[in-house]
This record gives sequence, C-alpha cells and structure tokens, in this order.
Amino acid sequence: MGGLFSAIGSLWVWLETVFDPLCGPAGLFTLFGQNTVMACGDTGWGDEIAGGLKITITIAVLTLPLGLVVGFLVALAQQSEEQSLRLAAGVFTTIFRGLPELLTLFIIYYGIQILLQTALAYVGYTGQVEINAFVAGMIALSIVFSAYCSEVLLSAFRAIPKGQYEAGDALGFHRARTMRLIILPQLIRISLPNLGNLWMNLLKDTSYVSVIGLADIIRQTGLAVRATKDPFRFYLVACALYLVLAIISSAGLSYLERWAKRAEFRR
Repeated sequence: MGGLFSAIGSLWVWLETVFDPLCGPAGLFTLFGQNTVMACGDTGWGDEIAGGLKITITIAVLTLPLGLVVGFLVALAQQSEEQSLRLAAGVFTTIFRGLPELLTLFIIYYGIQILLQTALAYVGYTGQVEINAFVAGMIALSIVFSAYCSEVLLSAFRAIPKGQYEAGDALGFHRARTMRLIILPQLIRISLPNLGNLWMNLLKDTSYVSVIGLADIIRQTGLAVRATKDPFRFYLVACALYLVLAIISSAGLSYLERWAKRAEFRR
C-alpha cells in the first residue's frame, strides 16, 4: 500500500510539473522568462511565483465547497421554526459580515492556537502549539464566505413560491426529497449569479493569507520585490495572474448560468 501511495504521489508531482502554466515545459516563464528575474530555477523567481499561484488556487477551491455547505446550513437555520436556531444564524451572519476579513483571519489563526494551548495545558502538555497557516486561512475564508453565502441563499429560498413545497407534499415526497428534487435545482438557478460574485471576491480575499506566512501570490511577489528592488515588474505579474483567474472564472460562471437556464427551459 505504501508503494501505491508513493507512486500516486510521484505521478501527481509529474503532472504538476508538466502542466504548470508558468514553469512547465510550455509555461510562460519557461518560454519567455529565461535569463530574466522571472526565470524558473535558481536564477529567477518563476518557481516561487508559480508555487504561490498553486497555493492561491488550492485554498480558493477548497474553501468554496466548505463555505457553500456551511452557508446552506445557516440559510436553513435562518428559516427554522426554532427561534434559537434563527437567533444563532443571525448572530453568525452579523458578526462575520461585519468584521473585516483580515481581522477574522487573525482571530481564527491566533485564537485556535490559544484554545488548543489552553486545552492541552489541562492535560499536562506545556509545549508550544502552532496551527497550520493553510488550515487557518481556509477556515477563516470559509467562515466569511459562508456568512455572505447564507444571505444569498436565504434570498433565493424566499424567491421560491410556497406552492413548490406544497407540490412536493402533494406528491407524497418527504421533506429531504422535496428539497433535493424540487427546491434545490431552483435554488441553484436563482442564486448562481450572486454566488459567482462571491467566488470572485473569494479569489481576491485569498491574498489575506499572506499575512500569516502562507506563500501565496502576494507573499511570493513581495519577497521577490524585496530581493530584486523591482516592484513594478513583480506586482504587474501578480495583477496579471489575478486577472487571468478572474477571466477563467467568469467564463466558467457564464457557462454554468447558461446550463442552468437550459435545464429550466427543458422543464
């Protein structure tokens, strides 16, 4: 089994190397950045910036499903007949929509460390505890994303006529089946444009993780600027990378919106 995992890991590294859009065999820095500060390898900063791009994309992609699930649950809680659930959901969204994202990141990063340190102290462990910066960044961004996502989904829920729920009851569906077959498809179609805007914001918000030491695009370009004293070139590259991610995301979101409308027309 260990050999299988090792082979899979080697294959993944190979795929990352081959298909790297910046430092792969057909990467931009490989083709056009040789003999410059953008070169890949020991002579330039291409590898570091390419690694920062991977971190940015990875943390955004992993944050998205977690934020969507939490946001969906919070939106359901906001519509619950149980007053305590509605109150808890309202407090959650008010706090994390009101706090600056950077402050939320600091609270999660340092707060979890303090909680773990305190809990372990009760069992006799006195060593230093440090939480992984990637995990902290993903948790913080997921919380902020879910707070805004819940409001988008709540508006979409309220836009669905109550007759749709009654139709599920008339067909003998239990609540979960009504949600899955009748409500959820409409919810996705209605909320998709606003969720797309949240995704674009999430891509930009990943830049905050640089302040806790995570080597994303902003941190790597900042290190390159300090080393080369060439801020305009490297920050221009950072702008280009974020714009490319935004353009690709816009194209993907447009396709999803057309797909959702076609599915609605077929019904």
